[in-house]
Order: sequence, then C-alpha cells, then structure tokens
Amino acid sequence: MVYLIRVPVEGSEPVLVEAADVADGIVRVARPGEVIAAAGESLQAALERLRPMAEAFVTQLSGLAHAPDEITVDFGVKVDAEAGVVIARTAAAANFSVTVKWNRAA
Repeated sequence: MVYLIRVPVEGSEPVLVEAADVADGIVRVARPGEVIAAAGESLQAALERLRPMAEAFVTQLSGLAHAPDEITVDFGVKVDAEAGVVIARTAAAANFSVTVKWNRAA
C-alpha cells in the first residue's frame, strides 16, 4: 500500500512523498493515499546532510593524477518520516553509480 509523507520545503508549500513501506513506530491510521506522517526537517536541511558525501566523491576523483574531465555520481535518495533523507539501498549495499570521463586532447 502507498502512503504519503509530508515534507516541508523552505519558502514553498510542503511536498508529498510516496512511502510504500511504513517505518516502525508510525501508526497506520490513514487510508492508502493519505498523509500518514510529516517529516521532521525540511527538504533543504535533509539534503544538506548529503553535501559532504557528494563533495567527497568530487574531491577524491578530481585529485587523481590524471583528473577526469567529467564526474557523474548517481545515488538513490529515499525520504523517511523518521530518518529524513537517506541513501536508498539495493539488497544490503548502498546504491552508488560513479562515472568518470576523460576527453582526449585534439
């Protein structure tokens, strides 16, 4: 069943996020499709906690002896009413995809 979590957005209306699984500690008093919880922090505050991780990827890969011309880091982000924004997982591992690209000089 799909439930909704209300996530505050600074300077804007809250965003509703689908939550297929309801975390322990949240009582399922709403009907499917209704708001069951409100996130404890704004989207901006939650995403700010991801910044050091993203910067670590860029810093480390840019520091290579032959630094890439492009760095792409993809990761799944999951919104949880209790934990805020977390990195989504696949099986027992975190979900990261890193692509680096070098352009050959003409």
